Amino acid sequence: MKVSNGGVAALVLLTLLGAAPRARADAAETADRLFTGREAFSQPLPGLDEAERERFFRGRALFNQSWVVAPARDDRVDGLGPLYNRLACVSCHAHNGRGLPPERAGERMQAMLVRLSVAGVGPRGGPRPHPAYGDQFNEEGIPGVPGEGRVLLRWQTVRVHGARLRRPVLRFEDLAYGPLGPVLTSPRVGQQVVGMGLIDAVPAATLEALAEAPKPDTVRGRVNRVWNPETGATEVGRFGHKANMPSLRAQIAGAFLGDLGITSPLHPAENCTPVQTACRRAPSGGAPELSAQQLDEVTYYLAQLAVPPRRGADDPAVRRGEARFAALGCTACHRPMLRTGDSASPALAHQDIAPYTDLLLHDMGPGLADWRPDFAAGGREWRTPPLWGLGLTAAVSERARYLHDGRARSLHEAILWHGGEATVARQRYAALGAAGRAELMAFLGSL
Repeated sequence: MKVSNGGVAALVLLTLLGAAPRARADAAETADRLFTGREAFSQPLPGLDEAERERFFRGRALFNQSWVVAPARDDRVDGLGPLYNRLACVSCHAHNGRGLPPERAGERMQAMLVRLSVAGVGPRGGPRPHPAYGDQFNEEGIPGVPGEGRVLLRWQTVRVHGARLRRPVLRFEDLAYGPLGPVLTSPRVGQQVVGMGLIDAVPAATLEALAEAPKPDTVRGRVNRVWNPETGATEVGRFGHKANMPSLRAQIAGAFLGDLGITSPLHPAENCTPVQTACRRAPSGGAPELSAQQLDEVTYYLAQLAVPPRRGADDPAVRRGEARFAALGCTACHRPMLRTGDSASPALAHQDIAPYTDLLLHDMGPGLADWRPDFAAGGREWRTPPLWGLGLTAAVSERARYLHDGRARSLHEAILWHGGEATVARQRYAALGAAGRAELMAFLGSL
């Protein structure tokens, strides 16, 4: 079965084979209504039975739930912190879409965080955490536990390939646990979370084969090899801006600990460094605070989120834009098709999907570099982000912001930031006339 953009369009069509034209038109109208506006990324995969839908909505409730300080009457959702960034998963992934960076001077980070590390290799080959502030800067603390401080972001205007673009500059203030000293930082906005179950089901062997395959235009691409806290083994990474997480379950457990300070079976210890004594003495919400069942339910919810079907794929301008996308060389990294392998969920197993990514690391040049290694990923390398759902970014997130730190205010800006292995493709894009660029944007908007 060929399943385009997460399976929704193909599954709907299969259920309507032989139906009257009016019925097919009504179904298409229903799909358009479901996958528009702010809830376009919030729909379950079609075909879930009643028990599966109940499980899906239990996971959604936990994803949207604001956690509270322990002890609490409802011990199902206590254990926040002691140090944390936000109260709920949805805080950084509103409506399951992309997070937004601060736009004005002094504005707080609402859907953005800053990774930290110091020079050297940390435990199990990952980044080496800062001795006082760990591997993520947590601005907030529960009562009695000082938050780590404040991060202020300002935008610096720079000229890149003839255009006036912007890049973030960070300043740390009110540091509660001593000076930062030499530190590597990487600001990140929350990513959209649709299609993660399908990405989780792509075999590691597929990614390794893609890395070994010859590519045009000096494009290389390689897998990140990362520690899996669930299996205790080094595995191929696929989630995160630098592909530093090997599975959906590991990604979720890591976010609960780093963003909310919630322990889980994969991370049973609180995120307190040795110098954070009040953090180490704070009450716990359980051992662990997120149970294995709760972790499974959140994982199930995100795995079963449907990717919206494409819109206007047969429009002549969109089709010409798709041809330009390939001719520019974009498909060397943003591969149109992947195939999933085995999965516990039949809706995710053995399907052709259209995520427009190879899930590999690519050198994107000095302009996008954070200079912070992450397992095998170097300071100039980033995972190719999936492009499915791209055309709904502004509708879901209210504003369109792109790249790992939200610096790009348009797809045009995002493309101009491409360097390194993407230099040749960017140069071809720069040579396009207005009509060619409009066709390319029409195609990207259809995803």
